[in-house]
Amino acid sequence: MKTRMHRLPDGRWHPAEIVFWLVPVVAFFLLPDYLILGSQILIVGLFALSLDLILGYAGIVSLGHAAFFGLGAYMAGLLGAHGWGEPLTGLLAAAAVAALAGWLCSFLVIRGGDLTRLMVTLGIGLMLFEAANKAAFLTGGVDGLSGVTMNKLLGMFEFDLFGKTAYVYSLVVLFVIFLLVRRLVASPFGLSLRGIREGARRMPALGTDVPARLRAVFTVAAAIAGVAGGLLAQTTQFVGMDVLGFPRSAELLVMLVLGGTGRLYGALVGAALFMIAQDVLAGINPVYWQFWIGLLLVVIVLFARGGVMGALSALGRRRHPSEPARKEVDA
Repeated sequence: MKTRMHRLPDGRWHPAEIVFWLVPVVAFFLLPDYLILGSQILIVGLFALSLDLILGYAGIVSLGHAAFFGLGAYMAGLLGAHGWGEPLTGLLAAAAVAALAGWLCSFLVIRGGDLTRLMVTLGIGLMLFEAANKAAFLTGGVDGLSGVTMNKLLGMFEFDLFGKTAYVYSLVVLFVIFLLVRRLVASPFGLSLRGIREGARRMPALGTDVPARLRAVFTVAAAIAGVAGGLLAQTTQFVGMDVLGFPRSAELLVMLVLGGTGRLYGALVGAALFMIAQDVLAGINPVYWQFWIGLLLVVIVLFARGGVMGALSALGRRRHPSEPARKEVDA
């Protein structure tokens, strides 16, 4: 029986990673008519990245991750609607509120097994959704929170109708947070998360405080989700109740399945694949587009274990069987 060995990655960038990040830069110049969609893809990719951190690395399943996304969105939106339209501090406030909520919820989430975590996270998400609905005087209820006004980014770049500033802003925030998460999962802390995922009962024997590690990573993931929600509120200047809805959490899981869990790039690829497919298929048939998304999901699960990134990794090993399996920084 072959034992899977985990080693700390060396942190070097693979040429494919550089090409990956050049794609959205080139898209900014070549696809100016799709910048609004592009910014949405980048934001959702950041949101998916936050879930991959807890699901793909720590093994914490969640059906209510949209709760932290929504908290961040409402925090940034409320600040913008009440006179504080500075984008960067708004993002920090969104991250702080989501992180605090994530830390408080983590004490409940880490108790029990996968089914317990599913129910707890689902319950938290549903409660926050109903709370936002009841607090219509603050959140706008079903009509949404409008009147969000943003100042110029860095005092120079105004949010325009074509989405240029929103796209660059979202891309820079995503890239910076990706660098931080990439460094985090490549650290001894990240290695311990993988150990917890594959054998939580064995890790205390190595001196690992499992509950503390899980609370920490859950808090970090919640903060990142809050940043993604804040970005959505700032770039669209509107917050609807759907940011807290269960469908958003469910779609996030679909994205991770498509791209591949436990691979940071899998979250980004899955988000892009889902959002582009949704846009194209909804344009063809606005009623039955989910059928084709479901079919794509079934095909990926049956014929591409580990999602798109898993399939690419398997293809690379087949082409170079003599080389040892490369330890990905994002795997």
